[in-house]
Amino acid sequence: MTAPFVVAIPARYAATRLPGKPLRLLAGEPLVLHVARRALAAGADEVWVAADDARIADALADSGVRIAMTSPDHASGSDRLAECAAIAGWSDDTVVVNLQGDEPFAPAAGIRAVAAALVDSGADMATLATPVEDAATLADPNAVKLVRAASGDALYFSRAPIPWPRDAWASDEGRARLPAGGHWLRHIGIYAYRAGFLKRFAALPPTPLERTESLEQLRALEHGHRIAVALSPEPFPPGVDTPEDLERAARRLA
Repeated sequence: MTAPFVVAIPARYAATRLPGKPLRLLAGEPLVLHVARRALAAGADEVWVAADDARIADALADSGVRIAMTSPDHASGSDRLAECAAIAGWSDDTVVVNLQGDEPFAPAAGIRAVAAALVDSGADMATLATPVEDAATLADPNAVKLVRAASGDALYFSRAPIPWPRDAWASDEGRARLPAGGHWLRHIGIYAYRAGFLKRFAALPPTPLERTESLEQLRALEHGHRIAVALSPEPFPPGVDTPEDLERAARRLA
């Protein structure tokens, strides 16, 4: 049985690649509403949306979620959720699942699994991964890859193909295929941490690797914190970052 947890969804109106993303319509309803329903279906004790624009709050009226109006100046989703934690008044031991506001297909089982991974591992953070299924994903810088230790803890996250299949990809022709072996994992951008660690993490200064890869989770690793990685128990389709992603999501729902 999964330990009690809350879900917090950072929803930033001024997304760079898809402005107004939380309110973009998917099957006639705002994207953020689809995400909120996924969180509610997972059995969270509470579901909060950390918004930066009153229009997001309006779109979620009568949805069953609670709204934290946060500063529009936050540099990251974790910063936004740290403010949400303060507004919500969670104790430092509260298990918080950070579900990105652009994940309309997040499976309930995956949301529960990341909370369980945090509690079971005793790590500072937990996240999910799924096997890479094709060479194009392995090479795609928008698909974040990771490697983990035998313990299940993350060793590194990167936009580059890691581990690099040296022999199989020795030629351009070879790089068109995913080598056999199943060693490649795509990171799923969902996190769990306790509210106390969330506040401490958001207060840490950005690190060189984080800036280089534009991956916030590297801040935790560079500062010596453990991130447990569990495999998603169900398929976890990619989120919505671009207009093309939104069209793909609409086709999936149709």
